[in-house]
Amino acid sequence: MEQPLLSEKRSETEESERLRSYQYVGRTGSVIPTTSLAGAEVSIKEIRSATSFSGHYPPSIHAPFINSPEPLPNEEAILHQGPYTTDYGTYSNDFRRQLLDEVEIRELLIDHIHAVEDCNVYVGTLETFLEERELVSETEPYHGGNIDGKDKGPELGLWDLDLRSQFPALYVPYKETRVKILRSETVEKCSGCAGRGDIACPTCNADQEPGFYKQNQMSRCPACYGRGLIAHRDGSDTICTNCDGKGKIPCATCGSRGLLQCKTCHGSGSLSTLKIAIIKWKTLSTRKVSVTSGAALVPDEIFHRAKGVQLCNTQASQCSPAFFADSFFLNQFSFDVIQDRPFIPPTAWVICERHMISVVPVTRVTMSRHRQFFSFYIVGLSREVYLKDYYPARFCWGLCPCLEWLKT
Repeated sequence: MEQPLLSEKRSETEESERLRSYQYVGRTGSVIPTTSLAGAEVSIKEIRSATSFSGHYPPSIHAPFINSPEPLPNEEAILHQGPYTTDYGTYSNDFRRQLLDEVEIRELLIDHIHAVEDCNVYVGTLETFLEERELVSETEPYHGGNIDGKDKGPELGLWDLDLRSQFPALYVPYKETRVKILRSETVEKCSGCAGRGDIACPTCNADQEPGFYKQNQMSRCPACYGRGLIAHRDGSDTICTNCDGKGKIPCATCGSRGLLQCKTCHGSGSLSTLKIAIIKWKTLSTRKVSVTSGAALVPDEIFHRAKGVQLCNTQASQCSPAFFADSFFLNQFSFDVIQDRPFIPPTAWVICERHMISVVPVTRVTMSRHRQFFSFYIVGLSREVYLKDYYPARFCWGLCPCLEWLKT
């Protein structure tokens, strides 16, 4: 049951709460249940940079609809003190007929609607989930023992590997695993040392032919310059402690052995080569955003707050464009998204694809009177109302009592 206007002033706390909730109010009527979509995922940069589409758009499914809120329980009636009041403080029938009801108030507001504009944002995505396999060879020093070679059976092919135990959830961004190819191991002679396990010292045998070296190569002592004695200023000599008086020292690199251990095979002279399969699961995404002409003028916080709905969500081994019987725009938009399918490497195969089209509905309503304008927004399928800061403080046309319920 509707209540008349308040007869008492609200407290400062109630007034503060009322003003704080004025900028953003929600619809108090029933809300259409919709699939919650990440409308905030649409970045403002995408909206600003998207090409405006001036063609036909689907009929608005979020037309403005505002219900009056329930009256506050502590509100009291204001009794009119005049000829229309009876002895008991109630209105006469003549005066009741002059009171405006909610329908009449809405009719008055409709007369001031200047424009209703769709500021919808359409987001189309195509996710391609694929598996890529690549074969590489890895070598390591072979120190003896059994090998898993072809003598134990035929070598498994790259795509013959059973990886069901490691298969990830569909549409994961990225996952990689490494698997040894069975019966692919071979043993070969180390090419770095020709199977010897050692290489000639590059310091004392730098001028030797490959495969040849000399042992016990000595170099002149840098402390005594080969004399074996250290001269002092008083004319005396002492034995050089660096070379023990010999005047020569062994090679600092190999100790005059003439050989160094091969770093490739760690002295074993042989290398074991094994084939490794690198398997990558990843999702390649194509994303396209289409906005209407008025979307660039919508405040940023509107899109951050808005929640949209999925218009289509299909999955197949290879998706085809969606079909909307009543919208050429959506058909063309879906076709463009599919046409931008990412490049598939030749070493990969597509497991499945998922195609989605979503819309974030935002309607901008512009009111006018005597060449003065203000706008408010109806956001999402829940039809939440967003009023700009400057109304009605700067523009009041006598309609403040009519719109007062929007702020409660």
